[in-house]
Amino acid sequence: MPVEFRADLHIHTCLSPCADIGMTPLRIIEKAASLGLNIIAISDHNSAENAEVARRLGMEKGINAIPGMEITSSEEVHVLGLFRHIEDALKMQNIVYENLQPGENDENAFGMQVVVNEEEEVLGFNKRLLIGATRLSVNSLVEAIHSFNGIAIAAHVDREGFGIISQLGFIPSDLKLDALEISSRVPIEEAESRFKEYSHIPWIVSSDAHRLNDIGKAYTGFFMEDSTFEELRLALKGAGGRKIAC
Repeated sequence: MPVEFRADLHIHTCLSPCADIGMTPLRIIEKAASLGLNIIAISDHNSAENAEVARRLGMEKGINAIPGMEITSSEEVHVLGLFRHIEDALKMQNIVYENLQPGENDENAFGMQVVVNEEEEVLGFNKRLLIGATRLSVNSLVEAIHSFNGIAIAAHVDREGFGIISQLGFIPSDLKLDALEISSRVPIEEAESRFKEYSHIPWIVSSDAHRLNDIGKAYTGFFMEDSTFEELRLALKGAGGRKIAC
């Protein structure tokens, strides 16, 4: 029988230039464990270089830390790409890196992009312009995520900045999104009323945490058989009694 698992599927580490430097995988996992979260997704801007460390640390605490990215399309739409295997996330990362805007990160303007290990030791600094957009259209981006068996979620669709509705004016009918994410600032009932024309697409809520205290501020309950990636996919489809309980 399906039971409820708590999932926060949008968390940034210190690799994201806009995130607090204290957002190391170790501290994220410790915070998630203290809140009783069962599943989180590491969703840094246009990179997955801290995802494997979080995945390993999560296993020690019984948390499924899904490797992912928050990718910016050419239209400046943010899309979450979540993957079952780190290898698939890194393949997607290669495509993102090939299509990122040229130039180096300006740490004074945007912040540091820090790659760390399990002990919070600095392994290096990503110099790419992770805060920027890619040359990938939102359609090609979603197709690429699916080509690596990933889950594609339009991020914070209620927001003015980088939400698909604010950027495009609508959600294309041929765009095969697996879910729409509502930010923590909008109650799900209000979101369903505002965007009722998209009620055929599943809704989730996430924290979009850039600081430790934001983790779990919003999360989605999933009724599933287990806290695995494949169970999450089935819950988004409402298969076999699995369901979302925002």
